[in-house]
Amino acid sequence: MTLFDRFDETSPLTGRLAMGIEYDGSGYCGFQRLSHAASIQGALEQALSRVANAPVQVHASGRTDSGVHATRQVIHFDAPASRSEKGWVFGANANLPRDIAVHWVKAVPDDFHSRLSALARRYRYVLINQLNPPVLERANVTWCRDPLDVDVMHRAAQALVGENDFSSFRAAGCRSKTPWRHMHFLEVRRHGPLVVIDIQGNAFLHHMIRNIAGALLSVGRGARDEGWLARLLALKDRQQGDVTAPARGLHFVDVRYDDAFDLPREPLGPGLLLSTGEWTGERPIPDSRMVRLRRGRPRRIVEEGAT
Repeated sequence: MTLFDRFDETSPLTGRLAMGIEYDGSGYCGFQRLSHAASIQGALEQALSRVANAPVQVHASGRTDSGVHATRQVIHFDAPASRSEKGWVFGANANLPRDIAVHWVKAVPDDFHSRLSALARRYRYVLINQLNPPVLERANVTWCRDPLDVDVMHRAAQALVGENDFSSFRAAGCRSKTPWRHMHFLEVRRHGPLVVIDIQGNAFLHHMIRNIAGALLSVGRGARDEGWLARLLALKDRQQGDVTAPARGLHFVDVRYDDAFDLPREPLGPGLLLSTGEWTGERPIPDSRMVRLRRGRPRRIVEEGAT
């Protein structure tokens, strides 16, 4: 896709549909619908139900936590009514609050599942490293006034790349059946005052990225040495871990699927980093059992065999 693709106004879309979503998570309890607080899922379902004139239930590629943002969240739903591409996108956006927006919609096969078909998920944790607190960016970056040694942070982070037990980086209330995850890459780069922790893996544990970011901040400040993350990983004990970094700096920027689904490509966010020019799908996904299983396989097989 380009930045100015026009939406089709005539061809009806029904059946299973995938959507690309962006949101500012500041005012929400997270993606997942809850009865006692505003959620991204609740707002989307309400808006899409109005467009369809019938109840709609959505499923997401990942459940972001309270206060976490997304520039490329992918959802799917089974449409109870037929609307054009423009009708779904414009109709949803007309009924959504200003901090949530739909980028695109596409018909997908019935075996597509936004979570179970995902091959990789990518996040960026964005810090602004300067003496004075940010003003215009305050809702979507974490401020660090201490000078950060980004080269040391990057070298320390490489201990986490690969398939590992991330028990030291999972929240105490994490419900995942296994602490094992496959980290595809983890980079720490500076762009002027911005320091970006760029991380991609098959999936992530509850608070895992924010806990990694907290440990890397300690290394960058000089409070911990370069081998801290490697030792922490080996301990497999969250109680020995570091602080959890604030949610406001975390952005869900990409989710990857088999090319056969032909989902739209988009520039990776957040907006502060668009000048880097990277689009979704440009990085190779390391081979693994899970990737081999999910590429082009029916969802039933994925549900029965994937980890």
